Amino acid sequence: NQCIKTMKQILSHSTLLTAASLVAIATGDEYTHQYKKGDRVDLWVNKVGPYANPQEAYEYYTLPYCAPDTKHHPSNENGAFNALKAHSIGERLGGHALRHSGHDLIFADDKGGVLETCKTGELTDEQTALFARAAADQWFYQMYVDDLPVWGMVGEMLPDLDAAKSEKFGSDLSHLEEAVAKHALEGGKLTPYVYTKRTLVVSYNDDRIVKVDLTSDPSSLKEVKKGMALKFELDIQWAKTNTPFHSRFDRYLDHAFFKHQIHWFSIFNSFMMVLFLMGLVALILLRTLRKDYARYALNHGPGGRDLEMAEQHDHHGSDEEDDDVDENGKPLLDEGGRPSGPGRMGVEDSGWKQVHGDVFRAPKFLPLLAAILGTGWQLVTLVMGVVLFAVAGPLHGEVHEERGEVLHAILVFYSLSSIVAGYASGSYFKLYFATTPAGRAKGGAAAAGGTTQWQLTMALTVFLLPTILVSILSVLNFIALCYQTIYYIPFLVLLKLFFLWVFVSVPLCILGTLLGRHAKLGGKKSDPFPCRVNAIPRPIPDDIQWYGVPANLIPFAGLLSFGSIFIELYYILTSLWNYKFYHVYGFLLGVYAILCLVVCMTTVIVVYFCLNSENYLWQWTAFYSGSSTALYVFLYSIYYFVFKTSMNGLVQTSFYFGYMLLISLGVGTLCGTLGHWSANKFVRTIFQNVKVD
Repeated sequence: NQCIKTMKQILSHSTLLTAASLVAIATGDEYTHQYKKGDRVDLWVNKVGPYANPQEAYEYYTLPYCAPDTKHHPSNENGAFNALKAHSIGERLGGHALRHSGHDLIFADDKGGVLETCKTGELTDEQTALFARAAADQWFYQMYVDDLPVWGMVGEMLPDLDAAKSEKFGSDLSHLEEAVAKHALEGGKLTPYVYTKRTLVVSYNDDRIVKVDLTSDPSSLKEVKKGMALKFELDIQWAKTNTPFHSRFDRYLDHAFFKHQIHWFSIFNSFMMVLFLMGLVALILLRTLRKDYARYALNHGPGGRDLEMAEQHDHHGSDEEDDDVDENGKPLLDEGGRPSGPGRMGVEDSGWKQVHGDVFRAPKFLPLLAAILGTGWQLVTLVMGVVLFAVAGPLHGEVHEERGEVLHAILVFYSLSSIVAGYASGSYFKLYFATTPAGRAKGGAAAAGGTTQWQLTMALTVFLLPTILVSILSVLNFIALCYQTIYYIPFLVLLKLFFLWVFVSVPLCILGTLLGRHAKLGGKKSDPFPCRVNAIPRPIPDDIQWYGVPANLIPFAGLLSFGSIFIELYYILTSLWNYKFYHVYGFLLGVYAILCLVVCMTTVIVVYFCLNSENYLWQWTAFYSGSSTALYVFLYSIYYFVFKTSMNGLVQTSFYFGYMLLISLGVGTLCGTLGHWSANKFVRTIFQNVKVD
């Protein structure tokens, strides 16, 4: 009997889901947003939770709201009340769980308003505590009509209503906020009250819904008491409007906030920083390096001395060396037309030329660095693809108008860009593996070791980012499950994500790695590097200036990169954590381009100073230089949490810092990859112009 009862429950739930899925077919078209007079329009309830904690959201019927007395009532057969709407993966990941409210909305109803009512049973201790908690923590709820969201507060914490009416505030409850403030100052006790009447006004233009307003009637506030039955009312009204359909979402976009003058100023400020850094890099390339090349020509040209003779001389200071050439980089001549100064006797090469035999040596932990750089290029492609997709919103539909659209795009671009990760990591490993001891040897154990290194590189590229994501999201999912919030990712969604990774992302990553392994990196030359790598590594000097130590330069590079984006970061965080719709993707694209330029140029400067100090270990230094931006992003997120939000509780705190940790790691990997790429171009450029015997 118990088994039969369970099967009946399963079939009942399946019927409800089927009915909810066919709602759009049986009634007006919710997907084209076109209706005919008399069509049924669905009112979906989404979530309820504390206003201060966006991720601490629960299903609407977690609170003991009642079902309206319509044909959708649970007691009626095939009623759609509380039936879960079909959701995309992006909607589920975004914390959406739309259920049918059970209310009947008839499109363009001319009856002047329909009042639907329902009544709860006597509230139990648990139900009373839930409503009291919702009023005390300022819970709000969200509903959807034709994909347009509306919000409302569950209740309020107020003094005794009879006491408030006896005072000057009046019995119309129009000054209850003043009463609350006064009683709070007097130490008065506040009591939980719940709104019991709401008015839903749906405005339409021809055959389309363009505006939805929801208001709660303050006079309907009822005190929450054990054993008390609450009667809820929803007044549904229809109104004509001339507002065009294409602009119906504009009222949700805070143009005054996102297009404030300070937003434009931040772009201008970042652009000026780019100009400054471009000038600094140009100074290094066009002035300092030209002097280095000219000085090098004095020693190795037809009239110069041998390098061996030059190495016998003492090392001259930078001021002396600058006297060998004029401001245009040409050698100074004496009265006889011969090179003057110490250069005529031959000088030692400047610092960065000393390491020509080691600068292209394979970095430590080559498979790990190759996998990180491959992941970084995947993130670069992913971010650019998603931002361009959002910018092209007018062509395919604005992404902020569709629930989960951005998350869906992220999943698609992540899966398809896996081939970029594989190719980048495979080609980078192939490039530098030839300079390792195993790469120099041929056959035998060395060949077997090389195969193992290839397999390790491929495995790290495939598993590195997913492992980090799964580790952090598993902890957050466990917390969400324990607290029964809607941000818990269901098993079926997890299964879909796993299949997407296994059958799309992993094969593309492996294919990309194989393509990178067999790519021709040296062009027509057999050696892909401008300089040969010495068999024995050169010792790195210890007595160098502070500006030649990577640990001293890397924090400054990250600070400059963060300075170019921190204002835009504020707008992004506000959109993520404060219920605003981010829609200025043109700004985001511009800031992204500026960030790429700043990261590239600061990394070039850091690497130049390190090479000038005869430190040829530039690969990890270049990556750390760009990725140090992530540290400042995470520190700023702590500041934002403490001073810009009112978040509290384990759920919200865990989600906030879990997501910000993922965002910071992503920013660090992306910026580090761009920094390494620019440093690689810089190093190749300066050394390919130096001919070494």
